[in-house]
Amino acid sequence: DIHKETEQDMNNINAILREVGMNFSHVLKTTIFIKNMDDFQKINKVYGSFFDDSSAPARETVEVSKLPKDVNVEISVLARK
Repeated sequence: DIHKETEQDMNNINAILREVGMNFSHVLKTTIFIKNMDDFQKINKVYGSFFDDSSAPARETVEVSKLPKDVNVEISVLARK
């Protein structure tokens, strides 16, 4: 389920950020790789719930034919303290 996959990605990112004393407000840019662009709205809804409107980072979204371990979504972030 794309909703659960996206939520897990964001929770994993949150755990990494917290480990180094940061949170989503420190994220400057994200890259979202998705297997099917038709899932964009579902992914965007979950993704957006982790950011305040005022702290939403720059973002790019790319459709790819295959991701490691056959996942449907992978999210990369660049953060700075």
